[in-house]
Amino acid sequence: MAGCYTDSFRGAILENSSPGYRVRKKSVTFRLANRALPSHNSPMIKRAFGNLFLSVVLFGSASGALAANPFVGEWQFSIPGGAAGWLGVKEVSGQPEASMLWGFGSVTPLDGAKYDGDKLVLTRKHNYERKDAAGKKTRVTLLETITATLDGEVIKFASVNPRENGQGEDTAEFSGRRQPPMPPAPDLSKVKFGKPIQLFNGKDLTGWKLTDPNAVNGWSVKNGLLVNNPAQEDGKPHKNYGNLQTDRVFEDFNLKIEVLVNKDENSGIYLRGIYEIQVADTYGRALDAHNMGGLYSRIKPTVAAENPPGQWQTVDITFVDRHVTVVLNGKRIIDNQPALGCTGGALWSDVTRPGPIYFQGDHTGITYRSVALLPVVK
Repeated sequence: MAGCYTDSFRGAILENSSPGYRVRKKSVTFRLANRALPSHNSPMIKRAFGNLFLSVVLFGSASGALAANPFVGEWQFSIPGGAAGWLGVKEVSGQPEASMLWGFGSVTPLDGAKYDGDKLVLTRKHNYERKDAAGKKTRVTLLETITATLDGEVIKFASVNPRENGQGEDTAEFSGRRQPPMPPAPDLSKVKFGKPIQLFNGKDLTGWKLTDPNAVNGWSVKNGLLVNNPAQEDGKPHKNYGNLQTDRVFEDFNLKIEVLVNKDENSGIYLRGIYEIQVADTYGRALDAHNMGGLYSRIKPTVAAENPPGQWQTVDITFVDRHVTVVLNGKRIIDNQPALGCTGGALWSDVTRPGPIYFQGDHTGITYRSVALLPVVK
């Protein structure tokens, strides 16, 4: 019977123990089981020893989980200047691996991560092009070091970044908090939605405003369509065009939008003001988290469903309990997947905060119509 108990629990030990602890824990536990289990077949004793063995296994598993470094997890913060930032840390074979969002762009792996006592030391490479006195161009790589420390659920960062010109370095300090645990995936069949809210009236920009009031407004309503035209003028300074957001904020919802994407156009639909669903001409490209309908740089579509440029496209987005579902042109391309954190261009990093719907307008022209939202009824 000893062999029966050890075989029946082998899967639990292999699955639940941490990689570095797995073999040693298995051999000790198996020896305990072989020594402890009696040779006779009393059902009561077998159940008692079985429960004891299960307790040993679960205790070992819990001990392995508790041994994880306190930096492991997701962290939300504001970078110097106020833009949203995100840090994700995991352990592989006992060593940290980290990814970061630095305000804009994509979530990317960091070039280095290591523990130094009670600190986490992160490194980011910055590539620059320099010219010497003769005008010859050379590429240089400078290494920024970010040291993180913990104070409970607060994370504090200290950055040391060599200057591009090679003269000295810039330093900065900023902080954030551990991101709240991800809720379980909701049962969407049981979610109740309220009456649809038409966010765009087809006449004017009532209910909308620029996310940055100092930016140039390229948005207007033409023939019942919401149009962005970020035109630049030859020979004149570059104009910084603005993104357009709703006056109202929302928490959980279903959002149905129609958008016309012409060749090489690029925009985005932001949920709660922090999660970007990509809107771009990506027809014919290999699947990627930067493609039409993807959660930008985080979740790639499971199937390519975008239309060729110049055609209207329908985007049906359900966002509930920090999980996102996207149906693009009638095909489900993201199915109730967790949104691990904010994306580039987020208005803030707080994943619990309700926020607006906003359309990215600082890239290229784009045309929207029929913007309808159904809020979740609690």
